Amino acid sequence: MPMAEGAARVAGATDYQAGYGVRPGRPGPRVAFPAPRPSPSGPLGRVPGGTRPAGPGPALLSPAPAQAPLGPAPAQAVPSRAPAPARPGPAGPGPARPGPARPGPARPVPAARQGPVRTGRPWARAELVLGVIAAGAVAVLGLWWADTPRVSGLGDALTGAGRITGLLAGYGVVVLVALMARLPPLERGVGSDRLARWHAAGGRYVICLVVAHALLITWGYAVTAHTGLVPEAGTLLRSYPDVLMATVAGLLLVGIGIISARAARRRMRYETWYYLHFYTYLAIALAFSHQFADGAQFVASLPARFFWSAMYVVVAALVVWYRVVTPLLQFTRHRFHVIGVRAESADVISVYIGGRWLDELRAQPGQFFRWRFLARGLWGQSHPYSLSALPSPDMLRITVSLRGDYSSALATLRPGTKVIAEGPFGALVPERSRRRVLLLAGGVGITPLRAIFAALPPGRVTLIYRASDPRDIVLRDELDAIAADRGGRVHYVTGTREELGGDPLSPQYLQAMVPDLRRHEVYLCGPPGMTATAIESLQAAGVPRGRIHHESFEF
Repeated sequence: MPMAEGAARVAGATDYQAGYGVRPGRPGPRVAFPAPRPSPSGPLGRVPGGTRPAGPGPALLSPAPAQAPLGPAPAQAVPSRAPAPARPGPAGPGPARPGPARPGPARPVPAARQGPVRTGRPWARAELVLGVIAAGAVAVLGLWWADTPRVSGLGDALTGAGRITGLLAGYGVVVLVALMARLPPLERGVGSDRLARWHAAGGRYVICLVVAHALLITWGYAVTAHTGLVPEAGTLLRSYPDVLMATVAGLLLVGIGIISARAARRRMRYETWYYLHFYTYLAIALAFSHQFADGAQFVASLPARFFWSAMYVVVAALVVWYRVVTPLLQFTRHRFHVIGVRAESADVISVYIGGRWLDELRAQPGQFFRWRFLARGLWGQSHPYSLSALPSPDMLRITVSLRGDYSSALATLRPGTKVIAEGPFGALVPERSRRRVLLLAGGVGITPLRAIFAALPPGRVTLIYRASDPRDIVLRDELDAIAADRGGRVHYVTGTREELGGDPLSPQYLQAMVPDLRRHEVYLCGPPGMTATAIESLQAAGVPRGRIHHESFEF
C-alpha cells in the first residue's frame, strides 16, 4: 500500500554511493512481505501483490499471493483459497491446486500470536565431529597394530605402510560419504559449507592414500619376492582375488579427483560434474570386496569383518534415509508447490512455495533448503537456496540470482509446479545473545540475512549491504521497511573501490559505519572473495573469530 504524498523518509537507511557521498535513503512505502499471516517474530509477514503493485516496481512473472500492508492488524483480506487440511495426519483433502489468480470473496485471517523465533546453536559442533573422525582413524591404526606382531626388513616395512594407507583409505571414503549424507546434526551444527570444504580436502587425502596404498603394496611385495615392480603388479592383478576390481575403483577415484580440481571445475558445467561424482559410489562398491578378500586384518578376524561391514552398512543406510526417503516423506506430508514467481530486479527473482504444516519443518531464519522443482529440465537436480523471508505455516520464499542454466530456468516456473525440498540445513542462524548485531551482505548474499534481519530483536541491528552497482541491490524496500519498523540501520555501499576511494570493507570503513564494532556479533554472507576480505577486516578491527558467523554456498 503506497504511502500518502509527503510521507516521511524511511528511518535508518543511508546510501554510500560513488560520486554522491552520504545521503539519506530514498522515500518509499512500507512494502509487502512474504507470508500469508503475521509471522511468529512480529508484523513482518505479508504477501506481495498478486498483480503488479501500485507505483513503480518489478512485474510479476507468474501469479503470487495477494498484497497486504506492513504492520499488525486484527484481520486482513486474502484471496479465497481451499481451507487448510486438519491436523494431525496426512489423511484428508489436501490444499487446492494453485493456479492463476482469480477474483473471489475475501475472508478474514486472524492475526497470529506473537512469539520468539527459535535461535541458538544446534547439536553438533565442528570440534566434536573432527574429534570423532580422528578417534576413528586411531581405531583403524589399532586394527593394523593388533594384527602385526613385528616388522622385519624393507619388504615388511613397505607392505605394512601399504596396509595402513589402504585401511585409512577404506575408512576415509566412508567419512567422505557420511559428511555429505545430509545428516541434520551435521548440516545444522557444522554447516553445509564447512562440510563441503572438509569433503573436498578429505577427498584429496583419500586419493593420495589410495595411490600410496597401491604403490607401497606392490613395492613391498616386489622387494619380498626379489622381483621388479611391473612383474609384481601383473602378478597381483592376475593372481589375487578382486585386485582388478580394486584397481578400477582406484582409477575411478583418481578420475573423480581430477575433475573436482578447481581448474577443471571452472571448465565444466555443474550438471556434468554432479553426475560424474556419482561414480564415487561405484568405486566404493568395487573396492569393498577387495578389502575382505586380500586385507590381512580381515581374512582371519570375524569381529574385524563385522565392525567394518557395519560401518559401511550404517553410512549407506543414512545416505538412503536422508537423501532419498526423507525428502519423499516431506514431499508427501507437506505437498510443496510453486505459488508464483516475482521479478525483484533484472536478474533476480523470488519464488513463492506453498505447502501445508510447514511449521513442522522448524526452519529458522538464515537456513536453506535443497530444492528440486519437478518441471521439464529441472527435476533431475536439486540446488541450495536460502529462505529470504521468515517462514510461515503455509508459505516459504527463496530469492535467486539468474546465473547459470538452472537458476535462469526458475523464472519460467508455473504455479502448481510440484517441489521436493530437503532441509532445512545451515548453521547461519542467530544466536541468543545480548550483543549488538552486524549483518554484512554482498550481492545476492542478502537473502539469508534479510530473514535474519526480520527476526532479531529491535533496535540492535546494523545491516551493511555491499554491491558494485546500485542496480545490484535487491529487496531494498523490504530492508528499509524492516529498519524503520524495528529501529535498525541500513548502509548501502555501492561502487567500485576506485570510485569509492578505497576498500569499503576495510577496518577503518567498517569502524566508521559501525561504532564499537568489536563488541558486535557479525553474520556474513556474500561471494567468496568478499567474504574472505570481510573476515580479515573484522578480525583486524578487533572482532573475535568466534563472533563472525558466515556460510558460503559455493558447493
